Amino acid sequence: MATDPFSVVTAGVQTALDRPEVLVPGLVALAVVVWTLTWRLTRTVVTIAHEGGHALLAVVTGRGLTGIRLHADTSGVTHSTGRGSGPGVVLMFLGGYPAPPLLGLAGALAVAAGHADVALWVATGLLLVTLVHIRNAFGILAVLATGGATAAVAYAAPPDLRTAFATAVVWFLLIGGLRAVGELQRGRRTGRRGNSDADQLARLTGVSGGIWAALFWLLAAVALIVAVWVLLLRS
Repeated sequence: MATDPFSVVTAGVQTALDRPEVLVPGLVALAVVVWTLTWRLTRTVVTIAHEGGHALLAVVTGRGLTGIRLHADTSGVTHSTGRGSGPGVVLMFLGGYPAPPLLGLAGALAVAAGHADVALWVATGLLLVTLVHIRNAFGILAVLATGGATAAVAYAAPPDLRTAFATAVVWFLLIGGLRAVGELQRGRRTGRRGNSDADQLARLTGVSGGIWAALFWLLAAVALIVAVWVLLLRS
């Protein structure tokens, strides 16, 4: 018997509405990302995850990680030593844009399994590791503020608040990661090219920057879709 698409959508919406503890933090995160003012104030959190992705891949591929810098305009840069070409540097540049949505997806799986507190402590640990490699004052302040808030909630907040906070952060990384890719593509369309990850990858591989940007879109979109299913739609 064929499944009625309308019934499937209705059942999905009802399932989501039955989970306000997940839906409400998601709507809050969506509002923060969509509203330009709050996005400007919070986007550095996505940048921290982005640069952390570069740093992780640099270390994993055997490159020397020499430092991370975060700037007040929400941009960042990760410095490493090693060959200027080859798989290692390609993977390092590839690691930035997928990092926030993939971290968000990992957090979504933890929250769905009832381990929001574990997700918060893991995030705190990752921020502490990142802090060791920050090489400018604004970056230190940004990571300390983010890590301090995360650790404070993980340590002192009641269970319901810990879960709500972790869920909101998860949604923020997923949705914010998608918006960051959109900003990359918009910048490329308006002629601001040259040093973006997609353009660096194009120079290293000969594959056009547009294809790399599309890959970033795909990874971010898939991570968000899977997270929506895990958190909201799964029975």
